[in-house]
Amino acid sequence: MTQGADRAPGRRTVLGAAVIGSAALGAGGVTGVSGGTASAAERPAGHGGAHGGHGELPVPTVIAHRGASGYRPEHTIGSYQLALDMGAHVIEQDLVPTKDGHLVCRHENDITGTTDVASRPEFASRRTTKSIDGTSLTGWFTEDFTLAELKTLRAKERIPAARQQNTLYDGRWTVPSFEEVLSWAEREGRRRGRPVWLHVETKHPSYFRSIGLGLEEPLARLLRRYGRHRAHSPVFLQSFEPSSIQRLARLVASPGVVLLSAAASRPWDFVQSGDPRTVADLVKPEGLEWIASFARGIGPTLDLIIPRRADGTLGTPTTLVKDAHAQGLILHPYTLRNENAFLPADFRRGGDPNAYGDAFGAFRIYFEQGIDGIFTDNPDTGLLARTDFLGG
Repeated sequence: MTQGADRAPGRRTVLGAAVIGSAALGAGGVTGVSGGTASAAERPAGHGGAHGGHGELPVPTVIAHRGASGYRPEHTIGSYQLALDMGAHVIEQDLVPTKDGHLVCRHENDITGTTDVASRPEFASRRTTKSIDGTSLTGWFTEDFTLAELKTLRAKERIPAARQQNTLYDGRWTVPSFEEVLSWAEREGRRRGRPVWLHVETKHPSYFRSIGLGLEEPLARLLRRYGRHRAHSPVFLQSFEPSSIQRLARLVASPGVVLLSAAASRPWDFVQSGDPRTVADLVKPEGLEWIASFARGIGPTLDLIIPRRADGTLGTPTTLVKDAHAQGLILHPYTLRNENAFLPADFRRGGDPNAYGDAFGAFRIYFEQGIDGIFTDNPDTGLLARTDFLGG
């Protein structure tokens, strides 16, 4: 629970309070690459209008997963900039710490596959094996580097076999610190006349706290420094560990989102504390009610909304959207990508797993469930699909 006027808003506030702020900015909403923005009246029933705070976030919201990671190496300023230029409503960052306590943007603390560290002889001795959330990993890790050392590395494409075109940009950008991203968002917001929304994830928070590099306190300090610590600030805070969102809720009022993986899995902080609940328990009404006591939303895997059959095709939708909305929670599920390998079998086209399938058809199916937003590696596709869905 947070204090006073900074108390986090409920779902209706998050979904509705933004329009006034948007009008004051003269932005008239967020316009995607298609050039159109739907008003609340144009949105299908059940979507609840805009959500956000100082600038309107249309519903369904298109969230750029690690930036425009379908086109540029993930978690680089280049990826974030392209996503913003495409018209993405929100840009995602994943945070891990450096040895000297700075927060940097990487999907994992293991940077073996996302930087050129393996080719740098001066860091050869840093290669090591660690257990991260019960998984043994061998490579190079951010917590073994100072920020200054990390900034000498260059980012590269994480899945070059699937996204060979992205390798063109290998070496172009460094690993950004979160403070760099906040400064970038501030500059872009001033230039565009509207806030740049961020969706910020704490990665492996229990592990990092166990080695004296807790994420929540430095994150809260940065949010306060850049004025993103209030209930209506243009930021969401997310984690797969509910205790991290609970800790953040005691430090700042920014809306929190609990991420939910496969139904049979358990959050790592639950494993550590002996909490027997699984994700399947958390998506029941009583689990959602518990989440709603400290968070404003959930970020479920898409399979929790529409499970896949054994052959990879979509099955019968669950009641998760309805049940979460009944508890006042917004839903930002993850992650829709253009490539066949990532799409439900119903929407794959041809035999090449790296070729694009019918992503537009897949977006429509998920939008029809009443979700409030969706993470995608391809924000331009998501924005066009959204326009189609709204009849624009």
